[in-house]
Amino acid sequence: MNDKMNDKQKRAQLDELLAAISPASLIEALLFVSSEPLTVAAIAASLGLTGQEVEDALYGLQDELATRHRGLRLLRHGDSVQMTSAPQAAAVIERLTGAQAQSRMSDPALETLALVAYRQPVTRAGLEAVRGVDCGGVVNTLLARGLIEEVGRQESVGRPILYGTTAAFLRHFGLGGLDELPEL
Repeated sequence: MNDKMNDKQKRAQLDELLAAISPASLIEALLFVSSEPLTVAAIAASLGLTGQEVEDALYGLQDELATRHRGLRLLRHGDSVQMTSAPQAAAVIERLTGAQAQSRMSDPALETLALVAYRQPVTRAGLEAVRGVDCGGVVNTLLARGLIEEVGRQESVGRPILYGTTAAFLRHFGLGGLDELPEL
């Protein structure tokens, strides 16, 4: 009985909060305090909203952040969402934090990463067929940097590993999603 009363009280508090603050603002607060990406389902459950209500609020928030030239962006990777700094603010953030620029990627690494980004999911053999050279070392480097990941196995002889890009790839290049990759 006490648990039901607590649930009713929590729901009443949440309803009161949603009446006072927009869902987009509450989602922004959740994303701001979370160190990890949140799924749409987790956001919906914590706010007592439907997945569609969360999606609608996310699109509104994403549009507001971009059109008002704010210092934050929403980064989406699959069903996960994360708040990140705008790519344009990188120099100022580095100056404040004293962060050293990461070591540059080699041309072969960038070429391989571009192939993965545009052709994913792709096997190592598929990368090597396009590049014409062994890609094992470069693929291992990209995996170690967290820019690509194993996304499954191809349904063929030997069941080779399929690779795709990660959320870290999107963050690294300041992309909100793969749809923001430049046209070939």
